[in-house]
Amino acid sequence: MSKKIGFFICHCGINIASTVDIKELMDYAKTLDGVVVSQDYKYMCSDVGANLIKDSIKKHKLDGVVIACCSPRMHEHTFRGVVEAGGINAFNLEIANIREQCSWAHKDKYLATEKAKALVRGAIAKAKLLESLETSKIDVTPEALVIGGGIAGIQVALDLAEEGHKVYLVEKSPSIGGRMAQLDKTFPTLDCSSCILTPKMMEVANHSNIELLSYSEVIGIDGSIGNYIVKVKKKARFVNMDKCTGCGDCMVACRLKDRIPSEFNEGMGMRSAIYMPFPQAVPLKCTIDAQNCLMLTRGKCGTEPLCVEACEADAIDFKQKDEEVEINVGAIVLATGYDLLDPTSLYEYGYARSDDVITSLEMERLISSSGPTGGEIIRPSNGEKPKSITYILCIGSRDETECPWCCRIGCMSALKHVYLLKEKLGDDVEINVCYTDIRSFGKGYEEFYRKIRGMRTNFFRGRPSEVRNAGDHLTIDIFDTTTNTL
Repeated sequence: MSKKIGFFICHCGINIASTVDIKELMDYAKTLDGVVVSQDYKYMCSDVGANLIKDSIKKHKLDGVVIACCSPRMHEHTFRGVVEAGGINAFNLEIANIREQCSWAHKDKYLATEKAKALVRGAIAKAKLLESLETSKIDVTPEALVIGGGIAGIQVALDLAEEGHKVYLVEKSPSIGGRMAQLDKTFPTLDCSSCILTPKMMEVANHSNIELLSYSEVIGIDGSIGNYIVKVKKKARFVNMDKCTGCGDCMVACRLKDRIPSEFNEGMGMRSAIYMPFPQAVPLKCTIDAQNCLMLTRGKCGTEPLCVEACEADAIDFKQKDEEVEINVGAIVLATGYDLLDPTSLYEYGYARSDDVITSLEMERLISSSGPTGGEIIRPSNGEKPKSITYILCIGSRDETECPWCCRIGCMSALKHVYLLKEKLGDDVEINVCYTDIRSFGKGYEEFYRKIRGMRTNFFRGRPSEVRNAGDHLTIDIFDTTTNTL
């Protein structure tokens, strides 16, 4: 038996009606197979509109309903309640999104109406195939997995744990902390990043409801909502976690001491083959870098590995293997953080050609007192104090060839750096900011921006065409669109 479909179209005030021909769409719907009623109303989500739908269901003995309106994310839940109150199973409802996909996307009324017809035609065809469903309850495993141990992952793990749930926090690095651990200060309050982060890291390490799986990666997820089986690979540290005291004697003794670029310092500082990422690391345990350790790459490190000799706790274990574990959870939270665009892909800015072209995170490590220079601002090329520093914003973002969207942190990160650089270097150093638009959208951001503008900083609205080496310095040509000058 064929279904009786009711079609209803919402004007959404003028949001839809100004671009889509409502009457033509109603008349078109009447011609489609299965449609027994076609009606419109200015605001279908109102009480009057809801009653119109319910009355039509009863009067025409409808089996299904199609509503042409806004996104189902807005009102599908509401309309499901309406059709159920009218006597139809809630899952015999179909939404045709003609606001976001037609009226808001097009200016030509004819084209918008034709597209709306196509969407309605598809929605009605689908509605004829819908089947009644019954909601059900399932048992949910009251444990959670959080993937990513940065500040977001740490906070959500603590929130869930405080609610009484067991939480597994998986972090691929040897320590939790993420990008925030690399920062010196936070904007716009200029609070110490470590002062905010370190207590939370310690709370994670000591919370009875949190199991920390650092230096681990998720390699597989099976199951369904409320009951997932997750495979996690715990990578070999080649250090016994139970025995290691975090004293650091092995790092000092390592034959490759200060010869391997430090990931935490963005390659600007050096570390040993056995290392802890930073002094406040959690867990405060050493890890051996299998890609660089002489014992693991060559099978020999002198007559005896110096780290073994230095470790009084006898924690070094070169026979350690990767281990796979399975955990059962009911919910999974992804907090995998962000990474930087590869700056070498943008040749015009000279990152690969000059040591003095650096990323914002590299500058962050230079500014930090725990960084490779102890907070001293120097030119990477010669170790001298810079006379001029220029920030180029929106590199790789708001760019159709790379990322068309705004990164949301670039402007404020640069403004924070300007403040900290002025604090460290004074007015002897010229600071320039080349920007597309300054986006200071959060609480206190605009005030912070105005403060920086008053600190003898040069702002140029535009991006340089090229960064060039000119002997012992760099040169930049930029067209300022606010003054129409080069």
